[in-house]
Amino acid sequence: MDTVSRTAERRDALRATAAQRGLDAVLVTNLLNVRYLTGFTGSNGALLVRTDLPDLFGTDGRYTTQAGIEVPDVELVVDRGTVPALARAAVRGNAARMGFESHDLIVDGLAGLEKVLADAAGGGAAPELVSVRRAVEALRAIKDDDEIEALRQACAVADQALAELAAEGALRPGRTELQVGRELDARMLLLGAEAPSFETIVAAGANSAIPHHRPDATELRDGDFLKLDFGATVDGYHSDMTRTVCLGHAADWQREIYELVAAAQAAGRAALAVGTDVVAVDAAARDLIAAAGHGEHFTHGLGHGVGLEIHEAPGIGPQGAGRLAAGMAVTVEPGVYLPGHGGVRIEDTLIVTDDAPELLTLTSKELLVL
Repeated sequence: MDTVSRTAERRDALRATAAQRGLDAVLVTNLLNVRYLTGFTGSNGALLVRTDLPDLFGTDGRYTTQAGIEVPDVELVVDRGTVPALARAAVRGNAARMGFESHDLIVDGLAGLEKVLADAAGGGAAPELVSVRRAVEALRAIKDDDEIEALRQACAVADQALAELAAEGALRPGRTELQVGRELDARMLLLGAEAPSFETIVAAGANSAIPHHRPDATELRDGDFLKLDFGATVDGYHSDMTRTVCLGHAADWQREIYELVAAAQAAGRAALAVGTDVVAVDAAARDLIAAAGHGEHFTHGLGHGVGLEIHEAPGIGPQGAGRLAAGMAVTVEPGVYLPGHGGVRIEDTLIVTDDAPELLTLTSKELLVL
């Protein structure tokens, strides 16, 4: 399906949601949601989806040409004050109830929107503002074929980048975490990534026990765990993978922890079935770690959705909510972290399907000793 048809279908899905909630329009201001619904990749844009009138896309004069290329099927409103311009259009269209993204327009933004609507109504009844909460994010949680293909490509870039660095001996004692991280980022760019998915984590030795350690001048040493958490962005979609290796040799305690995390990760992957509660998915991995006496050393959720953002719905953890559905792209990433010693995390990106989940990150999960 071409991009225009795909984004039109997404707007129709939001339109149906609006109609079900008795809304005449929905003002979309979150830029990633605007991109999802229109294909627009600029830095200033908003969208007015209407139930009985044509939709409107707003941006400023810097993006007139770009909008014509990326959003050819939605009427364009060019105004530096993009959101006020669309709000005034909603009043002119006699919208009585207008949805808005309350997680994006907060406090000052909401107050400003209310004033614009009141002024535009000119003493008449301004549209009632109704939060749609994360309605667009709920649509985004289910990936279509094109989104899944972008995720496949992003994961393939990350897989290849790590394989090339390992083959070249770049992961060796004497180098620093920063050097490794920068080389990994650079290699992903050379292989076609738009950008790293997030700040690459390279954590050696005791630093590997810090779940989100920021790479620094710490040198890699023989006998260290080396934890690498990274991803590539392709066509706006983010991959996410963690692999933990040993440098030089692996001690018995390292093999024990690694085997435990690997077993928990396999259990979490196996639990990714349509209709399964996300809390149960988390428990499938967490219970194994707790039974081995390391419950307190697994300090974060089992995983999260990935897509246009590196962390999206659904959240998979003890406090998660909801059930898995076909088309969700999620991570499974249990870890065991022993402060002062080292830690292991193993993470994959997968697609939930009606059958077994599709594994997108294909780098081996066998303990690699470099």
